[in-house]
Amino acid sequence: MTRLIVAGGGGGDAVAAAVIDRALYGPGTADDRAVVLTYAWDRLLVDPVPGPRGAADFTGLRALTPSVYAVPKDARPVAPAGSTLPRLAAELPHTFALLDPHHGVEGMVRQLEELIEHLAPASIDLLDVGGDILARGDEPTLRSPLGDALSLAACARVAAEIRLLVAGPGLDGEIPVEVLRERLGPVVHTLTAEDVAPIGPVMEWHPSEATGMLTATARRVRGLCEVRDAGLTIPLTDDGAVVHQADLDAAFRRNGLAGAIADTTGLAEAERHCRDICGCSEIDYEREKAARFGAAPEGPFRPRAVLAGVARFAEEARARGVSHTTFRRLTEALGLSGVQRADLRALLIGTQPERYDAPLWRL
Repeated sequence: MTRLIVAGGGGGDAVAAAVIDRALYGPGTADDRAVVLTYAWDRLLVDPVPGPRGAADFTGLRALTPSVYAVPKDARPVAPAGSTLPRLAAELPHTFALLDPHHGVEGMVRQLEELIEHLAPASIDLLDVGGDILARGDEPTLRSPLGDALSLAACARVAAEIRLLVAGPGLDGEIPVEVLRERLGPVVHTLTAEDVAPIGPVMEWHPSEATGMLTATARRVRGLCEVRDAGLTIPLTDDGAVVHQADLDAAFRRNGLAGAIADTTGLAEAERHCRDICGCSEIDYEREKAARFGAAPEGPFRPRAVLAGVARFAEEARARGVSHTTFRRLTEALGLSGVQRADLRALLIGTQPERYDAPLWRL
C-alpha cells in the first residue's frame, strides 16, 4: 500500500513526515512506504536563492506524473540554488516528490490530483509542524504564512479525503499553544525517543529548528529554546511531542490568506495577496536577508574566537532564562556562514560533548 503525506511547509516538515509515517503506520517494507510531497524551500543557510525551487531548478529529477517529479538521491539543484531533498532521499527510505507552487494553487491542485490518481494512496495526510497552518493568516506573529496557506488551499480544493495533522503545536513560535488548543482535534500520537531515532542521523545536519525541537521534546529534553536570527524563545514541554488531528475544512475557512489565494495561477500573484493580507511575504524577508548576506563576505573560521563568542552568547542567553538553542541560531548570532555551521557544530560537540542535547545545544 502507498501512503501520501503532504509536508505543508516544506523544509523540516518533510523530515517530520518520515517520522509520522513510521510512528502511525509502522516501518513498512520497500513496497509499503509513504510518498512525501514537499516544497524544495530551504533556509538561506542551505539555499541562498530566496523562495521555493521548481522542477527547472534541478537536474536528475524523475517524472512521476506530467506535473510531479520525484527528487532522487542523485538529483542536484542548479547552482547557486541549494536543497536538502537529494540528501534526504539518500538517507531516508521514502520517496520525496516536489511540490511546486510556481503556478499557484491551481498548479498545486493539478499536482495533487495527478499524484493521487497515479498512486491511489490508502491514506493522505497534510502535516504541519508547529501549527501555524491553523492561523487566520493575518496574525502579526506569523513569519511564514504563505507556504502553509498554499498547501492548505490546495488540499482543501482536492476532491479526496485528506487528514490534517499538527505535530508539536507551538514549536514554530508563530501561534501560541494557548490559541492553538481550541483549534486542535484529538491526539493521534505522542512521539517517543524510539519514534524519532531513525531520523537522528538526519538531524545531525538538517537545519530545521522546529523539527529539531520536535525531536528533542520526543527525547524528553525540556527547557526554553532560543531560535532564529531574531532570538525567538520556544518552551520545550510535553506538548512538543504530541501529534493532533485538526479539521482541514475549518482551517481553510479560518485562514483568510488561504481563501484569497485559492484560485491563483502563479506564485507572484499569491505573494501579492500575502502582502495585502499579512503586510509582507516570507519570500520578501528572504530577499532582504539574502541581500544582507551577499553584501557581507565570509570570514575565516577561527575556533578560539568562535568558542569565546559562544561563551558570551550562552552567558547572555542564560540571563534571559534560556536553556537551549539551535546550531542555526548560534551560526547566525556569531555571524558565520551556512557552510561554517558544520564547523561550529563539530567544534562544540568535540570540545563540550556534555552540552549536546541532540539535536539542540544546552547552554
